[in-house]
Amino acid sequence: MIQVEGLTKRYARTVAVDNISFSVEKGKIVGFLGPNGAGKTTTMRVLTCFMPPTEGTARVAGFDVMQQPLEVKKRVGYLPENPPLYPEMEVVEYLEFVGRLKGLQGSELKRRMGEVSERCAITDVQGKLLSKLSRGYRQRVGLAQAIIHNPDVLILDEPTAGLDPKQINETRKLIKGLAGDHTIILSTHILPEVEQTCEDVIIINRGRLVATDSVENLTHRLRGAEVLAVEVAPRDGPLEEAEVQGRLAGIEGVSRVEFREGHNGRLRFEVETAPGRSVRGDLARAVVEAGWDLHELHAAAMSLEEIFLQLTAAENEAGETPAGEGGAA
Repeated sequence: MIQVEGLTKRYARTVAVDNISFSVEKGKIVGFLGPNGAGKTTTMRVLTCFMPPTEGTARVAGFDVMQQPLEVKKRVGYLPENPPLYPEMEVVEYLEFVGRLKGLQGSELKRRMGEVSERCAITDVQGKLLSKLSRGYRQRVGLAQAIIHNPDVLILDEPTAGLDPKQINETRKLIKGLAGDHTIILSTHILPEVEQTCEDVIIINRGRLVATDSVENLTHRLRGAEVLAVEVAPRDGPLEEAEVQGRLAGIEGVSRVEFREGHNGRLRFEVETAPGRSVRGDLARAVVEAGWDLHELHAAAMSLEEIFLQLTAAENEAGETPAGEGGAA
C-alpha cells in the first residue's frame, strides 16, 4: 500500500530525511517513531504530497507522489498535529465544506457526513462552532475530515497530542477501529500508545531509518538471548529472595537473574539465558525440587521504550552529523 525507496529531503545544507526505505502493508496500523527533529513530519508531508522529495521515490496506493500527486491525495486522509479547522464554522458546515473539496456531492456527501460523525462520536456537537469545542472534540473533527472521503491510507501526526487520559483512550479505540478498512501510519513519541495501537513500528533518528519490524521481532533481534519471567511461591513458610535467586543463578546456561517484585509471598525474577541455550525445563525442575511452587514461567516482553532507547542510542553513538528538519519534527 505504501512503498518508500531511497527517500531524501534536504533544506539547503540540512538533511531532514536521509535515504530511507520502508513499506507498509494494506490494512495495517504502523507506528512511526523518532525523537523530535528525527524526520517524521517531513516524511509524512512527502507522502501526502505537501512537499516533493529531493531524491528517491514514494508510492501510495500504487501512485507516485511526484508523478501522480492528485491521485495520491484522493486516496490519503491526513491529520496534522494541529487539525486544519476553521474556528468560525459550525461542525456540520465544516464537514460539508471538506467533503465537497474532496469530491463528494449530494446524497453521497450527506451519507458520509453522517457515517464519520457517528464513527468519530461528534454527532452531538454538529451545530457548535469549532472555536467552542474542547481539544478532544477538535481532534475528533480533525479525524472525521481525514476519513470523510473513505481514503485507502490514513496518515496521523501526533493524533493524541494535548489530550487528557480519557480522550487519549477514546482516540486510540477509534484509530484501532479504523484498521483493516484503512492503512494507517501513526506518528507519535508516546511509546505506550504504539504498543497498544500498532502492529509494526518504523523508527527513525536524525533523518535515518533505524529499524522497521514488529515489536516482537525487534525484541528477539536486540536481545539475542532468551529472557524469562519466573514467579515462585512458597509451600511452607516465607521465601528468601537471596535463596531463590542463588538457586536459579546456579543453573547451567543462566547468565543473569534479577529480582523484580514480591507480592503476597510470591517472588518474581527475570532470568536471562546464554545465547542458544534453553533452560525452561531446568528452571522448572529446580523450583519444584526446592519445594516451592512455580506460578509462572514465560518469555518476558521487552518494552518498546527499551527497544527505542537502545536503537536510538546506538545510532547516536555512531557519531553521525545530526540531521534537522528546519523546524519540523
